[in-house]
Amino acid sequence: MNVKGVFFTVQTLLPLMKDGASIVLTASICANNGMEGLSLYNASKSAVRSFARTWANELKDRKIRANALSPGFTRTPLMENGLKMDESQIQALKDHVAQIVPLGYMAQPEEIATAALFLASADAKYVNGVELTVDGGLSQS
Repeated sequence: MNVKGVFFTVQTLLPLMKDGASIVLTASICANNGMEGLSLYNASKSAVRSFARTWANELKDRKIRANALSPGFTRTPLMENGLKMDESQIQALKDHVAQIVPLGYMAQPEEIATAALFLASADAKYVNGVELTVDGGLSQS
């Protein structure tokens, strides 16, 4: 889904997009750090990152920008609904993240959303083909 879903969604929407539009893809810090036990997920997010680079070049005639956003640990409903974590497991993860992330906490979805809004906005009109890592500094430690 991370690969085929992204590819076919963008291909379907391209004819509907205006010239000068912006595509923001969701990758992950896993695309770069190779988290243990997540080989397929890591590879799929690397493919998403590659799509941003490739589409930045392929869509140049239409001036459509394509960028990837790579979040770090983020507190989302997926923890309960998809991963079936209980509150004690979530708290243990938050405690672990507080120890390994330089900013000392797990992101809230709003913090990731503001970065995505930046990439989609006119404020980023000369930003194209990049990966914006929003992980509280984890990838720098």
